[in-house]
Amino acid sequence: MPVLKFRVYWEEDESVYRDIAIKPNQTFLLFHQAILLAFEFDSKHKATFFRSNDNWQRGREIILEADNQPRKAEPLLMADTMIAAAVKDPNQKFIYLYDFAKNWSFLVELIGVSKDENSKIVYPACVRKEGLAPSQYGTKGLVGDKLVEMEEKYDLNKEGMDADGFGEEGEESDAMGSDGAEEFGSEEDNSF
Repeated sequence: MPVLKFRVYWEEDESVYRDIAIKPNQTFLLFHQAILLAFEFDSKHKATFFRSNDNWQRGREIILEADNQPRKAEPLLMADTMIAAAVKDPNQKFIYLYDFAKNWSFLVELIGVSKDENSKIVYPACVRKEGLAPSQYGTKGLVGDKLVEMEEKYDLNKEGMDADGFGEEGEESDAMGSDGAEEFGSEEDNSF
């Protein structure tokens, strides 16, 4: 069975993206869950997809759960809509919105089609990550547990370092003379 590869860009910074491989007969609900997992978001909020064109205009909506909101066209449900049903173009685009209060926006673009699936991968799967994912609820990166992991990994609390993390290594050099100038040879050796 073929596999579709979508690039999911965070709208605020297009250098932050995730590539997700999914089968055409899988649903938008699975795609939605794969995006949340790839960006390390929880699944506590509402979400929706919009079919889009090359200008990122919103088209037909694919919603997480039925609501009674008036729309020009009846929305599709994520759980009932297969990916193949909404892919009409080799460069198909979607807009994915998550948590309407925070308004997380992602631009989704079909970037490739593989003829055969990889038997070692459970689809949908995040096959590439670029950039630090935005934090869903505040700060992210080198805080909390991440800093602790970094301290353990690089052993930043080694003995021999002062309070600022600087050690004594390299402070004195054998190639330096008593006046601080480098000595490369004796004075008789200056035949250039």
